[in-house]
Order: sequence, then C-alpha cells, then structure tokens
Amino acid sequence: MEVGGKPILQWQIEWLSKQGIKDIVLAVGYLRTKVFEVMGDGSRFGVRLFYSVEEEPLGTGGAIKNAMKFLEDEVFIVLNGDIITNLSIKPLIDELNEEITATIALVPMRSPYGIVHVDHNGFITEFREKPLLDYLINAGVYAFTKEVFRYLPDKGDIEVTAFPKLANERRIKGIVYRDVYWKSVDTVKDIEEVERVIKEVYN
Repeated sequence: MEVGGKPILQWQIEWLSKQGIKDIVLAVGYLRTKVFEVMGDGSRFGVRLFYSVEEEPLGTGGAIKNAMKFLEDEVFIVLNGDIITNLSIKPLIDELNEEITATIALVPMRSPYGIVHVDHNGFITEFREKPLLDYLINAGVYAFTKEVFRYLPDKGDIEVTAFPKLANERRIKGIVYRDVYWKSVDTVKDIEEVERVIKEVYN
C-alpha cells in the first residue's frame, strides 16, 4: 500500500537503514508474491531482504518464531508493518541486558475524536481537535534478545502470550517516546493524514 508515493514497507526499510539496520526479514503470507515483486532483494534500498513465509497465519508471536532461522545477532528489532514513525530505536536496544529480554516503544494515545469541554452549567468552554491523552499505547516497535524465543508460541499473538509472561517475570520494559511522529495506517483517512506530513517526518 502506497503512502506519499512509496509503499509503507519502503518507508519503513529506509527508516531502519538510516539507523544502521541493513539485514531485514519480512514475515509474509497472504499476497506474498506481490511483496516479492515490489520489494525484491532489498539491494535498491541499500539493505538485504529475507522472507519468512507463513503457509497459514501464525499471529505476531508465531511469525517472529517462524523467522528465527534468519536471525544471527543476539539483539533484533521487530515492528508492525502498518506504522509510520520517526522514533529512534537506540533507546530500545540500550535497555536490553541479561535481565531485560524485551523493550516496547510506547507513545501517548491520540484521541480519534475532537474533545469538547463544558462547564458546570453546560456551556462549552473549549474545543480540542484530537488531543494527546494521558495514556500510553504500544507503538508496535520492539527490541528483543534471543532469549525471547523461549516465550514465543508456535501460533498466537505476542501481546497475549509472551508479553504477559515477560511482564510477570519483570523482563520487559516500556520506553516512552513523547516528541516523535507515530501513526498506525489502518484506514483511507489515515493514509490522507500521513501523506500530508510524511516528507517532514522523514527529513
């Protein structure tokens, strides 16, 4: 899917490449031949692309476990394929150690709606258009050590399998990013919003 004249995957690959990541594994299933055709071996983006193929949907946890054979380094980054962000991955990596197996990027939640404030008499005092709320959400960008494979399911989502176990053992940390751009591209409206800002985001 294109945003601002490029596939979202290309924006992500270029963002990772700028941060020194040159070997990238794409977990693909449905429409994988289309991904192969468009992205190729990664050489035109200055990276090496590898493909971890799912013959059936494995969920986020199963997909990472399925890609294990491609991973040589002790530390690796995982991200969802539908996000646009300019956050730095270094803080995620820096927190990993023998006790901390995983880190999650957290960003403030933006209200999907405009907020209206009223006084005790019902008079409107303020309109705020989609403000940031006082909640942190999972940004879909993670850093892991290979120790995480002990926690991953063969099939299932990491958010409901591995993460609760890691949290219970105090082996996972959240890294809060406040002054970054982050957007999950889920709707046509999201595409329109990202297209207005994407060139500034990646400058």
